[in-house]
Amino acid sequence: MDAVIDKFKNLRLKNCAQNLGDVLDQAARENLSVLQAIDRLMEIELDCRKKARIILRFKQSKLGEKTTIDQFDFKHHESRQKYKNRILSLIDLGFIQNKKDIILIGNPGTGKTFLSRCIAYAATQTGIKTLFTTTMDMINQLVAAKTDHTLLKKLQYYQSQDILVCDETGYLPLGRQGSNLFFQVISARHEKKSTIITTNLPFAKWGNIFDGTTVATAIADRLVYNSEILILEGESYRKRS
Repeated sequence: MDAVIDKFKNLRLKNCAQNLGDVLDQAARENLSVLQAIDRLMEIELDCRKKARIILRFKQSKLGEKTTIDQFDFKHHESRQKYKNRILSLIDLGFIQNKKDIILIGNPGTGKTFLSRCIAYAATQTGIKTLFTTTMDMINQLVAAKTDHTLLKKLQYYQSQDILVCDETGYLPLGRQGSNLFFQVISARHEKKSTIITTNLPFAKWGNIFDGTTVATAIADRLVYNSEILILEGESYRKRS
């Protein structure tokens, strides 16, 4: 027994090592064949690895809290009701396979960030590599990386996420350097990975975010192509009585 457990550990099958005794006891009680016992042991290993991957993905996502769609009040405004079926389909995550982007537009408090968190959390629960960040924090990280000569590594970090949520896009202008860095991230992800953008500004005003209309047009052109665009309306949910 100890020799087999050591071999499992050497093969990094720690869950097999931990559960070997219990599975052998179960096999004896239930008169399982050798093949059935091995299959049960492998199922335990795979299930434990899946759970560990989900825990890791949530930690890596930087979400901080578990936000689920059942907490979203679809009755708050008619725009939420209008998009209900589309929102629920996004929670099913089919858009990731199609490399589609999601753009959530609306005034503060209309549910953009909440929905993006719901989608991101759902993704982590299926083991999908996910990152939630504000656009300004991402740009600050990239600017700092450029200063200490680690820009390529940091760009790869943002570009490699299967879902990248860029929250609060448009609350502060990014300037020339920030706009160029944002464009690099979006351009590299275009039709390869899915990006979720939340913004308080319609496309016509994106020139206020980015450094002029040329960069804004280039970014919007990539994001709008093959994307889901939801415009959330109404007063802030936080101001409800």
